[in-house]
Amino acid sequence: MALLLRSILLILLTAAAAQAQEQPPAVPDLAPQMQAPAPETAAPAPALPPAAPEAGPALDAPAAPASPEAQGAQAPADAADAQEAPAPANEPETPAAAGADPAPAAFDTEAAEAPAEPGLPIPHDLTPWGMFEAAHWVVQAVMILLAAASFVTWTVLLFKLVEIAIARRRLARTAATVETSATLDEVVRRLSGRKDPAAFMARASFEELQRSDAALDLAGTAGLKERVRSILERVEAQAGERLRRGIGLLATIGSVGPFVGLFGTVWGIMNAFIGISQSQTTNLAVVAPGIAEALLATGLGLVAAIPAVVIYNHFVRSIASWRLSLADAGAAIERMLSRDLDYRSAGRS
Repeated sequence: MALLLRSILLILLTAAAAQAQEQPPAVPDLAPQMQAPAPETAAPAPALPPAAPEAGPALDAPAAPASPEAQGAQAPADAADAQEAPAPANEPETPAAAGADPAPAAFDTEAAEAPAEPGLPIPHDLTPWGMFEAAHWVVQAVMILLAAASFVTWTVLLFKLVEIAIARRRLARTAATVETSATLDEVVRRLSGRKDPAAFMARASFEELQRSDAALDLAGTAGLKERVRSILERVEAQAGERLRRGIGLLATIGSVGPFVGLFGTVWGIMNAFIGISQSQTTNLAVVAPGIAEALLATGLGLVAAIPAVVIYNHFVRSIASWRLSLADAGAAIERMLSRDLDYRSAGRS
């Protein structure tokens, strides 16, 4: 049985070698000869003798029996000849033999993640002014409002610093005059022409004393003291309210400024997400400008609100201290009036 299988294998290998040798010879390229015109006197080319086909082993002839050793030695030699035989003509060419391009490079993930952006401009100027120009008009309006609020804050600071300083100096001069005077009449004469609240207290108290002079002997001095105390309290309240004018804006800016900036932030981030949806990409170059503009609105809100709160608290403390000094001056005037009434009663008695 082994001998039969070896014989069949030998026959198949011999047939494959004969088929490879029987391929037709390559036809020479006659294109240059066809293009060049043949001379008229040229002799006809001699006919090429037909190529004698190579003799191959007859397939029909029965193979002579051979010994097992000879068959075993012949089988590897035939296998080697079959491997060296050229490939058949109808075998398809590989891409490398046909001169095809090499395999494409690996897929570029960065190029796929950053497609062309259809309608979202990416500002390259990320300075505060550049972000302001590239922001939405609603965010621009918020930024302008916050900038105006910050300007109002610093303007109120300058005016109120000057106003409170002048009020403190005038009150100190009037309080010194009251302390160094002997009677209320002398205080009024020395404070004539001054328009500060302490001088007005002295004049109002002296006027009330003159109006009640006719009834003092019959009604006593209790009613006069109550009326003078009421006048002093009202003058102190009005003077404090007048000095507080303008700092209400600081309270409003300090409480509303962060929320206005937050509104601009929300609007800017909403536009940033809309731009991301339109560009179909999450590239940082697309997301960063819109978020930066939104955060700029938040920053302006804090810039306007934080100084306003600090300045407001400073002015509240300053005005409270000034009102305390004014109350001390009013109390000195009230004591002086009571002393004058006592001297008057003692002189009449």
